[in-house]
Amino acid sequence: MNNSESRIHILDEATVNKIAAGEVIERPASVVKELIDNAIDAGSSQISVEVEGAGAGKIMVSDNGCGMSEKDASLAFMKHATSKIKEIDDLNNLSTLGFRGEALSSIAAVAKVEMITRQKNSVSGTKLVVTNGEIDEVSQVGAAVGSRICVKDLFYNTPARRKYLKSRRTEISHIIDVVTKQALANPGISFFLKNEGKTILKAPKAKSGMDTIIHLFGGDIAKSLIPIEAKSNGMKLSGYISRPELTKGNNDHQFIFINGRCVSSASISNAIRLGYYTKIPKGRYPVAFIKLDADPKNIDFNVHPTKSKVRLSNENEVIDFVSMAVESTLSRSGDIPEPSGKGVQSVLDNTYSGIPRNETVQERKQPYRYSARDTQRRLKKSERLISESVSDENSNENNLPDIEVMGQVDEIYIIGKMEDQLVIIDQHAAHERILYEQLKVKPNISSQELIAPVTLDLSPKERALVEEYIPYLESAGFEIFEFGPSTYAVNAVPGVSDALEDPAVIPDIISDILSAGRIQDETGISEHIRKTMACRGAIKAGAACSMEQMVSLVQQLRKVSNPYSCPHGRPTIISFGKDRMDRMFKRT
Repeated sequence: MNNSESRIHILDEATVNKIAAGEVIERPASVVKELIDNAIDAGSSQISVEVEGAGAGKIMVSDNGCGMSEKDASLAFMKHATSKIKEIDDLNNLSTLGFRGEALSSIAAVAKVEMITRQKNSVSGTKLVVTNGEIDEVSQVGAAVGSRICVKDLFYNTPARRKYLKSRRTEISHIIDVVTKQALANPGISFFLKNEGKTILKAPKAKSGMDTIIHLFGGDIAKSLIPIEAKSNGMKLSGYISRPELTKGNNDHQFIFINGRCVSSASISNAIRLGYYTKIPKGRYPVAFIKLDADPKNIDFNVHPTKSKVRLSNENEVIDFVSMAVESTLSRSGDIPEPSGKGVQSVLDNTYSGIPRNETVQERKQPYRYSARDTQRRLKKSERLISESVSDENSNENNLPDIEVMGQVDEIYIIGKMEDQLVIIDQHAAHERILYEQLKVKPNISSQELIAPVTLDLSPKERALVEEYIPYLESAGFEIFEFGPSTYAVNAVPGVSDALEDPAVIPDIISDILSAGRIQDETGISEHIRKTMACRGAIKAGAACSMEQMVSLVQQLRKVSNPYSCPHGRPTIISFGKDRMDRMFKRT
């Protein structure tokens, strides 16, 4: 090879555009988000989204906003062309959702795009056809005021990207999530989402955020929310947070909006959780719909091309403000009436007309200390499973030596002696491993019918996923059926779960299972369900155990193939030999 020959090349513009588009357009939901952002910035009061082929085939977003002139429409597809900002200083005072000027050019680089747009004072509209980033056609057409952008064959020229899209139901769930967040952030705008011609989400224009929450999440969640309002140092917090009785197994039901934009912020999510302090159990998350308005100069949305992440220059101040506002709101919640009454009930009546619903809401109380009877019931279930699947000849297959149980610490850890070692056993993790292995060897779990079906008020995203999970949930012992246009009901549950004794936990169990979203294969889905069921059915941290119960747990642990870790990889047992303890006490 000639040493003078250059190996570094300047990429051509088409390649650069496709690479850059990958940062902005990750999946069909990214297209929907960018086009809705533009529609909102255009002053729309009604936005309609239609998708086919889970968005990879077709995405059409229509709005009644201000529209564009022919000149602006042509410029809009050029990279970094925007009407939102003019110079660098404008980034410090952003009042629009879009500002980078990358959305349309990025979409056009990886899809075939057609746009029809018309301004109010124009006699006719403008039609543009764009292929591979180049404008092929500009013509005059009859059109309503506003814009309609149709995106077809997404990633047609980047087959590797198209290949790694998830299942149709998963991609639809991401699109639903985008529209849901936009509707929550903008209750004054009507949103409609159709999939293959069928309306799957409708959020009519509302007078308040509560009306939108009811339309999207149902009345049961709405009636468990309390309003939150606070002001401090130029910051304003508003929205709704759940009463301590309503919690979830993850923070998927926390929606955080900063200056009108839905963002992902671990620090603010942690601040919300901190405000509840000891009012909710460890590992549980409150439901929250909060909006934070602050000085744009302290907020940087330009962290990532998707604009979903945010950097706050006064982050510590914001965290303190949010956590104190949550804590103060909860301390006054006893004096705040539940969001019920004619206003909320009328929305419920219109939304669920013809569907029988209970007028009262049963509060779900999460115990902080578990009774000995509850612990005994859980141990008996795993003992029965072991007796059904393990014969006497191989009932002690693992190499775990005999453990002499000595006591319990903090109602979480079992202390024992194993040969010449001190051992500490995490009672929840150990029992979780026992249940998991028994569920794994049983092809079908027996069901127990409930006295009365339990309805599931799922989030819009969860509703999109539940159909895919139903066959696997049925194999795990659940019986689930549709109960109206957007509601499901559970008629039976696995015999190993704690749902029979407390049916109110059923929505949480289903929500936990669905929280993983789309899992690649059937084995992965079944595995996820087994892990969730084992976790839910196991003895809880905080459960006082008698000596007999602790001995029973240890004996069961000796009958599993892997007694040293729970299904999620956490250790179940830790040992301390004499040499190690001598070193810890500096005796050697």
